Amino acid sequence: MPLAASSHKAVPMRILLTNDDGINAPGLEVMEAIAREVAGPSGEVWVVAPAFEQSGVGHCISYTHPTLLSQFGPRRFAAEGTPADCVMAAVHEVMKDAPPDLVLSGVNKGNNAGESTVYSGTVGAAMEAALQDLPAIALSQYFGPATRDLDTPFQASVAFGVETVQSLLADGLWEGSGYRLFYNVNFPPVPADHVKGRRIVRQAWREGWRHGMTAQTAPTGRSFLWVNGSSAHMPAPEGTDVAANLDGYIAITPLRADLTAHETLEALQTRLDT
Repeated sequence: MPLAASSHKAVPMRILLTNDDGINAPGLEVMEAIAREVAGPSGEVWVVAPAFEQSGVGHCISYTHPTLLSQFGPRRFAAEGTPADCVMAAVHEVMKDAPPDLVLSGVNKGNNAGESTVYSGTVGAAMEAALQDLPAIALSQYFGPATRDLDTPFQASVAFGVETVQSLLADGLWEGSGYRLFYNVNFPPVPADHVKGRRIVRQAWREGWRHGMTAQTAPTGRSFLWVNGSSAHMPAPEGTDVAANLDGYIAITPLRADLTAHETLEALQTRLDT
């Protein structure tokens, strides 16, 4: 059954928006509409987004060169940098006198589930927000054959974005010590009336899924390499974000910046500690 309309009431909030598709991306318009409703009539929605597309940059920051920041309108800025740069620009410059209550990154044009999570600038922005001790949610829209002919491929995000964010704010886990939790949300590649519900799931790993490179020679004779990946619709194990999305569910995955393989520590300590 489709999700019911949200029963959560909007609470005035200051929300920061960013993405990795750039300040002119259609998914950012979807995110702005979501944020305005979540923020409430007396809330504030701020945008600090990349001036140009930054897909695939992960959690990269512009450590060795400065970031140009330009204002496009009230509470609307573009940074010539990565999504993580945008979060830092907002926290330490644009909104330094009153930091955001929430950071929303997206809505990305395409999924950031499974292995794509690691490469995603959308997720990288949410990670940086969490490292800045701010609540953060990354949102992405899976595309596929069922979304190709829709009036907007973001239809599921439009229909369920507000409810999903409000549910996480009301019932998600936000407190704790150490690395702060943040959330990765992927909307399924189906029309809104085919969305089955929500699932809390782990990040998928699919055997054989790899990024690669294809060589191409330009008319000038120069050789260029283009990054390519495996199919986004490759099957994944049950209980994962990819499997939930391909089955018509909104996938929500709690993440942390901690990359430690905790399950190996005891065995490795036994073998290698001196």
